[in-house]
Amino acid sequence: MNNPIIVGTLALDTVETPFGRKEGVLGGSACYAALAASFFSHPGIVAVAGNDFPEEHLKLLSDKNINLDGLERTGKTFRWEGSYEYDMNEAHTKKTELNALSDFKARLPDSYRLATHIFLANIDPELQMKVVEQLENPEVIMLDTMNFWIENKKDKLLEVMKKANIIVMNDGEARMLHDTASLMKSAHETLKLGPEAVIIKKGEHGSLLFTKGKHFNAPGYPLEALKDPTGCGDSFGGGLIGHLAKKGVMDDRALRKGIVLGSAIASYNAEDFSVGRLTSITLADIEKRFGEMREMREF
Repeated sequence: MNNPIIVGTLALDTVETPFGRKEGVLGGSACYAALAASFFSHPGIVAVAGNDFPEEHLKLLSDKNINLDGLERTGKTFRWEGSYEYDMNEAHTKKTELNALSDFKARLPDSYRLATHIFLANIDPELQMKVVEQLENPEVIMLDTMNFWIENKKDKLLEVMKKANIIVMNDGEARMLHDTASLMKSAHETLKLGPEAVIIKKGEHGSLLFTKGKHFNAPGYPLEALKDPTGCGDSFGGGLIGHLAKKGVMDDRALRKGIVLGSAIASYNAEDFSVGRLTSITLADIEKRFGEMREMREF
């Protein structure tokens, strides 16, 4: 059985940072998350790609033991163009072409319906809910989102959040969701919706984990060779859900280790454009950086 199942996008990105520009490179939330999860488990993706999507990208994913049974092929591929300034915690979107994504139905193959771990990456909350409704008996549903859905489909988003075990947002989204400056208040209000864990990403400054009565602050890994943060949040989520699927438990210990592993993977991802680093590192590299991050928190 493929586990976890990752629902999101495959994309062709054009990205510009102070360190260069790349056009039409492999991207999308499902791509980054599945590659990250593949270090720990055998993920399957649910996404859509156009007939123009390069076969070499599909081969790359398959070679990493990522199942593509949930991939639809039609029309033209989703394309995103964005840029970053020296503060790389925020992307500036220049152009978005939904293309095939505009008619994406997020249908699960029969082989995916029994999956126990699901990552609903950043897509329309109505699609996220459709996926939840197709699952037989999920144990862990992790949901990510973005400011666009909070602004435009908040009611639908809150509905699907009530079905999730883990909710992931960045700090700006957390403040927006509950209209508060306090991340702790936002996390506690989100926990009232029903999830067992709320994770608030803070970019290069790490992440916060909130569970009932507990709080954990995970470090970010200080980088010198920072090139492109695109996909770091998805890599973080993919690493976490892949680790949880491998462990088969979701207690505080597993969550904390998974968050630091996800952060380590995300830090590697930022060292190159597209998936350059995710396809060149090994599990040993991740474990080495994990050890360094653990030492950063000892005192």
